[in-house]
Amino acid sequence: MIDGADPDAVRRALSKEDPLSGTGGFAGELDDALVRDALGRYPVFFERQAGAPAASDAWSFDPTALTDPVSVPAGHRVDATGSEQVLSLPDPSPCSSDAAAVAAVRDAVAASVDAVSTDGLAIAFSGGLDSAMLAARLDVPLYVAGFPDSHDVEAARSAADLLDADLTVIELTHDDLVDAVPRIARATGRTNAMDVQIALGLFLAADRAASDGFERLAVGQGADELFGGYAKVAKAPEDPRVDADTVRGARREVVLGLPGQLERDVLALRAAGVEPVAPLLHDTVVEAALQLPGHLLVADDGTRKVALRRAASEWLPDEIAQRDKKAVQYGSLVSRELDRLARQAGFKRRMDDHVGKYVASLL
Repeated sequence: MIDGADPDAVRRALSKEDPLSGTGGFAGELDDALVRDALGRYPVFFERQAGAPAASDAWSFDPTALTDPVSVPAGHRVDATGSEQVLSLPDPSPCSSDAAAVAAVRDAVAASVDAVSTDGLAIAFSGGLDSAMLAARLDVPLYVAGFPDSHDVEAARSAADLLDADLTVIELTHDDLVDAVPRIARATGRTNAMDVQIALGLFLAADRAASDGFERLAVGQGADELFGGYAKVAKAPEDPRVDADTVRGARREVVLGLPGQLERDVLALRAAGVEPVAPLLHDTVVEAALQLPGHLLVADDGTRKVALRRAASEWLPDEIAQRDKKAVQYGSLVSRELDRLARQAGFKRRMDDHVGKYVASLL
């Protein structure tokens, strides 16, 4: 059983060792082995056994179904003989024409988003560039979760007005966090503060969308990693959080970190009752993004996601296309309020990982 793509398409990709073969990612069992695409867009797990990892009957897309789950690494094939990397993310030379590079991004994003079925679909919407690109081309309801007066709620409202879109705002309370935190931690197997904070806003928007009858949630995941959205990429090589000495090298570092992040997000969304849809992570979009030169990732003036903004300007108002956004855990005020709850419960900031300890206490 393969999740995310047709088994024959996966078989062809593996036989050709083609990491960007035209799918949106895949994972599962194929020809007596477990496989996962090069970006790890879908998670799959097997039961830890003595000796080499084995792809026996003891595997699942849901780690909570296993006693001691081990994640199949991105791009790997795992069978009874062990684990082997069979797909690697390419590192192409940058495109020499800025116009061609931006056009390739525009065409890939438009084709990928337009191919998404709207049946049972809603969009996780922050009002920023990434989710607005989806909202402008998919006529479905939008959902945002955040504390009252948070940046994300205000940005989502203003962007929805500009797009004349139907927006549902979930104004969060502390009780919402207390209820959601253990559900996220159990589903993902993670209790560290950062992972839980990042997942919370998305999970709570998905939870409401699911209760309203939606089965699928479109998300803008991958755009920041692929298109140079992070400060640590913009500041390379001075930023100590990356090893690379160029913007393109730093971008590659964060892209290679996607599998762990996507595993968290997919598991959290499924725990909320929806299946994630990530059109900005389709192979065609990834391929176009990887060919961007550094100055189309980060401009000399520090503007990030240059190519994506230029591409999006074809169908978004400038006010949205040029808008900066905050990380979801900060823009929704979830990080601040989870910290407040931890301190109210006696987990003071002077303690090491006080929020993580608070999360663990809720399990």
